[in-house]
Amino acid sequence: MSHEPRPAGRIQEVFVAFLLLGLTSFGGPIAHLGYFRTEFVERRRWLSEQAYSQLVALCQFLPGPASSQVGFAIGLMRAGPWGAAAGWLAFTLPSAIVLVLFALGAAALDGPIGQGIIHGLKVTAVAIVAHAVWGMARSLCPDPQRAGIALAAVFTVVLLSGPLSQMAAIAIGALAGMALCRTHTESDMQALPLPVSARAGHLAGLAFVTLLIGLPLLAWTTPSATVAVMDAFYRAGALVFGGGHVVLPLLEAEVVQNGWVSTDEFLTGYGAAQAVPGPMFTFAAYLGALMGPLGGGIFGAILALMMIFLPGMLLLVAVLPHWNQFRRWDRAHALMRGASAAVVGILGAALYHPAWTGAILGPHEFVLALTGFLLLSVWKLPAWAVVVILAGGGILITI
Repeated sequence: MSHEPRPAGRIQEVFVAFLLLGLTSFGGPIAHLGYFRTEFVERRRWLSEQAYSQLVALCQFLPGPASSQVGFAIGLMRAGPWGAAAGWLAFTLPSAIVLVLFALGAAALDGPIGQGIIHGLKVTAVAIVAHAVWGMARSLCPDPQRAGIALAAVFTVVLLSGPLSQMAAIAIGALAGMALCRTHTESDMQALPLPVSARAGHLAGLAFVTLLIGLPLLAWTTPSATVAVMDAFYRAGALVFGGGHVVLPLLEAEVVQNGWVSTDEFLTGYGAAQAVPGPMFTFAAYLGALMGPLGGGIFGAILALMMIFLPGMLLLVAVLPHWNQFRRWDRAHALMRGASAAVVGILGAALYHPAWTGAILGPHEFVLALTGFLLLSVWKLPAWAVVVILAGGGILITI
């Protein structure tokens, strides 16, 4: 593990790369993982396929926004703590700013052209996820055992559904890997360069637990609206498993049932959040900009946004120092092979639902999605260019 200072140029490099993704990464958390793989594994080669699959498997296990946690870890590996902060900020800001402007009265996309763009972006998610499944399956499921684990993960996610299905799929895959993949002796488990000390990990874990227990107690004993909002959004971010969309019922229970925003405002913001790139958790910025207790506006948006992301990042930092030690366990290689194959299965299930079922409504959408897939896999176009092309295609098939 290296603790040498990272050059400022790397931090800027991370910020620019994630800002571009924050402006173009449509389709939800699973699609984001596809964008990340295309950009950082295939194009920039910042980390290997195996290292990326390890990060995805780890972040799927933890509560919080999995795609943002993966991005945070990539920034950390590339440029240290400031790189992690730069990556998170750049990936989060575009959608947060758009949703805050929408909350404050900015016009939403309307009319046939706007609807066509949204439709094209949904089709883009199909192409991105299909490309990720295809590429990861070739690398991570090269034999019948791991292909079978991936298929079992598809069945688990599709048949169980619910927020715990992805965790169950990875757990089953890990156990199956320990039983079925121990005969594979290839050394494909490279150490991850994680510049996080054990002390920093312990402090992050302590902060996570202290805030999770302390904020509700403080909110109960004091009449502070600021503390109440901090508690509500921190708990929502700390207790959600399975991706950004799962946080919606938790937020509804906090902000609607408490009377901070109306049901109509909540549902309108949820609809707008589907049409912007970046993490679904930025929906919190929209709610914070509207909420009555703090008077709404920019302060409420920033507070809500910071508190909903904070627990997932603290928990990730708490776990990372122990990751490479865990991997030295004699059965860790087999376990991670199985978990990585399960990640491929989870992506495959997401390719069907919600990506395919939500976007492919007829032959025109199918042709558009296939075009995007070929642009990514054969012509090697960057993801942002495919977003632009398929958004234009969405306009053509809508008007």
